[in-house]
Amino acid sequence: MSPDNLSIFHITAIPNLAGLAAQRHLLAKNVMTGQGLGYANIAYQSVQGRRANKAVTAGKGGVLHDYVPFYFAPRSPMLRAIDGGRVEGCSYRQDDIVHLRASLRKVIDAKLPFVFYDINAAVFNARCFDDLAHLGEIDWELFFERPTLDGYCKYWNNVHANQRYVSRMETRQAEFLIHTAFPLNLVDEVVVRTQPAAAAVQKLVRDAGWHVNVRAQPLWYF
Repeated sequence: MSPDNLSIFHITAIPNLAGLAAQRHLLAKNVMTGQGLGYANIAYQSVQGRRANKAVTAGKGGVLHDYVPFYFAPRSPMLRAIDGGRVEGCSYRQDDIVHLRASLRKVIDAKLPFVFYDINAAVFNARCFDDLAHLGEIDWELFFERPTLDGYCKYWNNVHANQRYVSRMETRQAEFLIHTAFPLNLVDEVVVRTQPAAAAVQKLVRDAGWHVNVRAQPLWYF
């Protein structure tokens, strides 16, 4: 798979957007903690505990919380968990969540330090790479096989009775991570579920001084 054909996606809650615009960057969790920056949390706390301690074995090293995480597809299993109310302490639902989409080629050309994982980085057997020659280690067929929604496979759930899909969910959560900070000028668009939300978010980010395209794409949601 060529970087020229891939986008990367970061999800966050709408209340975080004004702060992001002020910072001009997406910041790694350890950076935000170190600067005393607050944010609306949408993550499993139990998983965050593992990520805080899991060593990154390539690139700049450190731990996962030293990096800004991205997925390789929208409509992620994490978004489903949020919308289903399964994330403890998170009252947000999918209408409160935006996707920040960036071109992988533009990110690579910006020469930001990165690593990527073939599956969810928090999983014990996830493999870490810092060389794009290893992009083929990700099972891309699971991302793009039919049936599709806006080009991405509709299904992400594991099917234990079918060896092909026994770890589909973990694979669909393969990650691309940027060390420390991700400049907002590399975000190509902000995507929400509904048109009213797009209008509201467009005003919010412009009022905060961030000039980025905002659009609605319900196929990226459940």
